[in-house]
Amino acid sequence: MKKALVVYYSRRGENHMPGGIQVLETGNTAYAARYIREAVEGDIFEIDTVKPYPAGYKACCLAAVAEMTAHARPEIKGPLPDVSGYDTVFVCYPIWCGTAPMPVFTFLECFDWTGKKVAPLCTHEGSGLANSVRDLEKACKGAQTAPGLAIQGHKARDSREEIAAWALENL
Repeated sequence: MKKALVVYYSRRGENHMPGGIQVLETGNTAYAARYIREAVEGDIFEIDTVKPYPAGYKACCLAAVAEMTAHARPEIKGPLPDVSGYDTVFVCYPIWCGTAPMPVFTFLECFDWTGKKVAPLCTHEGSGLANSVRDLEKACKGAQTAPGLAIQGHKARDSREEIAAWALENL
């Protein structure tokens, strides 16, 4: 049986949703990651930054733009999982500035992806996968990239079946 790891970054607190800014106790991407973990019976790891992002949505957006512009790699909390024992790594993230948040790249750039399958899932509010798959492929040299799945963030909580089916197809 193939062994899977689900890695995710998700934003709690203020998020952009239809109708404006809403405060979420659980970020949209966290729901998607949990659905994948349940479907594939894999392990899960949440990417969390040492320095928290600003609580306010607009301030967080400004910080994300500054990081992206600087090609920053924010420090993330460890210990990191050893990906060498996994066949498939599901990478879940919201779209920030047309790609995955910079802490996702901090994580990805720590490992040798040769011979692994990387399956990207993003949450978004209109941009789809944007440039994220291309950017993940650059960060995961040597990996086979599965077709990505884009889920509108405000629908993630209610997308268990779609997410689980996609995950099982890409195991």
